[in-house]
Amino acid sequence: MAGTETFTFKSEAQQLLDLMIHSLYSQKEIFLRELISNASDALDKLRFEALTDKALKDDAPLRVRVFADPDARTLTVEDNGIGMTRDEVIQNLGTIAHSGTKEFARKVAEVQQGEVTGERLIGQFGVGFYSSFIAADEVTVISRKAGTAEATRWHSKGDGQFDVGAGERDHAGTTVVLHLREADPDNGLEDFTREWKLREIIKRYSDFVQYPIELRTTRKEQPKDDEGNDIEGADAVEVVEWKTVNSMKAIWARNPDDVDAEEYAEFYKHISHDWEAPFETIPLKAEGLFEYRALLFVPDRAPFDLFYRDYKYGLQLYVNRVLIKDRADELLPEWLRFVKGVVDSPDLSLNVSREMLQNDRRVAKIRKKVAKKVVDALAKVQADDRDRYAKFWGNFGRVLKEGVTDFEFADDVKPLLWFDSSHDAEKPTSLAEYVERMKDGQENIYYITGESRAAVEKSPHLEAFRAKGYEVLYLTDPVDEIIVGHLTEFDGKALKSVGKGEVELGTEDEQKAAEEARKQKQEAHASLLEFISNTLDEHIKEVRLSSRLTESPVCLVGDEGDMSPQLQRLLEASGQAAPKQKRILELNPDHPLLARMQGLYDANREDPKLGDFAHLLHGQALLAEGSPLPDPVAFARRVTDLMVGG
Repeated sequence: MAGTETFTFKSEAQQLLDLMIHSLYSQKEIFLRELISNASDALDKLRFEALTDKALKDDAPLRVRVFADPDARTLTVEDNGIGMTRDEVIQNLGTIAHSGTKEFARKVAEVQQGEVTGERLIGQFGVGFYSSFIAADEVTVISRKAGTAEATRWHSKGDGQFDVGAGERDHAGTTVVLHLREADPDNGLEDFTREWKLREIIKRYSDFVQYPIELRTTRKEQPKDDEGNDIEGADAVEVVEWKTVNSMKAIWARNPDDVDAEEYAEFYKHISHDWEAPFETIPLKAEGLFEYRALLFVPDRAPFDLFYRDYKYGLQLYVNRVLIKDRADELLPEWLRFVKGVVDSPDLSLNVSREMLQNDRRVAKIRKKVAKKVVDALAKVQADDRDRYAKFWGNFGRVLKEGVTDFEFADDVKPLLWFDSSHDAEKPTSLAEYVERMKDGQENIYYITGESRAAVEKSPHLEAFRAKGYEVLYLTDPVDEIIVGHLTEFDGKALKSVGKGEVELGTEDEQKAAEEARKQKQEAHASLLEFISNTLDEHIKEVRLSSRLTESPVCLVGDEGDMSPQLQRLLEASGQAAPKQKRILELNPDHPLLARMQGLYDANREDPKLGDFAHLLHGQALLAEGSPLPDPVAFARRVTDLMVGG
């Protein structure tokens, strides 16, 4: 065996270690995850090699052991896996120097700037092992290759050098000893000699590693006599035990037919911290060139903070059953942020921080597959049990609607949307159900937006639709104002607002007759309409006779591309500048008020009441749709004058 040799890292090594420790890892404790992951990999390699080399088989069970010495302030992670030769130790643990620190620094910078995916940086540069220096100022490694008799000792203080020499180890595997820094909880550096803290970290990050992770525990026990009674006066003795901490139950890797609902429910509660069983469980397995498994859950109820701006969502991401990220939002579109679960892939590349996944193409594929799987599962629930789907919709419908803005999935989400409508005051309707009920010759799906069902039901815009028996969707969620810009058609039917554009209802002959009658009345009242338009020029862009009013005297409508007043109010309430826009004032051609104004106009075009009436009509239209008056004091004065004057 060669003697001890000292190797010098390149000059940038210390800079890179500082960069990794302080910049690339947000949680200090993940160094233990990295070491356990390396140990698990070593066990995998031994198990694989033993398939063809019978001499490597050992009766000892494969396991990882973790133990701390609070007095010496050391933490040890040990495995009985494949181990390393002297050359492999130098190669694997000196990877930063071997691969070139400048290249490493360049790639890390590119990952941080989002220029590259950081693919396989861990494997290329050995950064996972070097995360040990997050918690330790000195690290010793002793490793013995399976099938050999010699062990190698590697040691470094992270100061740019490492020593390699002979070591002692009675069996194959690797031991990593960390000489821990002083605890600094204020900066996220816990005391990693505490048994409860180690147990917590292992459970959190490595619970589903397929090999037992044993933690050395100590307790005091009073000596007992042959009959099992405490011996009086005898000092308590320290009992050391190895206890398996991880469950090793990768439930997502099992055949769904072999897992019952109760097992799935318990696992869901474990990862979600919920106390209720999930609404729906969705297993997923992808095979081929890129393999992964997923286990997805739709909760039975919405969390209280689902609509908070800083709501944290995402799936737990595992690589070979080692937790890489607790809330990987890269795996879920935001409109499925209520979904819980895990994704595990043996093929997914690990990058430096385990958190820079946004640009990995394979992650994008997982995201697409996960979203499609959830949408398909919800579609099945809707088809099989409408009442059950109604429960889901009550919890998460407002979130799912956002999927319409996702171009990739809009067509899949549309059939899942429900809205209140004029058809049934008790039950919402899907778009497909609406289409089934459409009247003969009806070409459009009609909707109205507003603050509440009670408010929109009273809208004058609905009068002609109600009279003709046309169903209208009531879009009263704030998000509806956003999605209607994307929800422009369904099943070949255009969605059309009852408060915008012209209204054409009935058969073709009925429409022609109605339009001809309206034109005649428009001509008969042309001068009066021009007067009203000039009087209200500051507020409106046109005055015309309405084909949508049957009872009310007046309403305001927009052109097809105009912003709705509800959206304008929402923007203003959120502090955003909403563009000011003039709208169209429509008058009911059959209302007595129009005839009264026409009589006043014909008698005396200078009558001041005409101007007051025009402003009152505009104010009435604003109030009917829930919009504020431009000048409430002037409106009140005009109402008073009208009441007094008769």
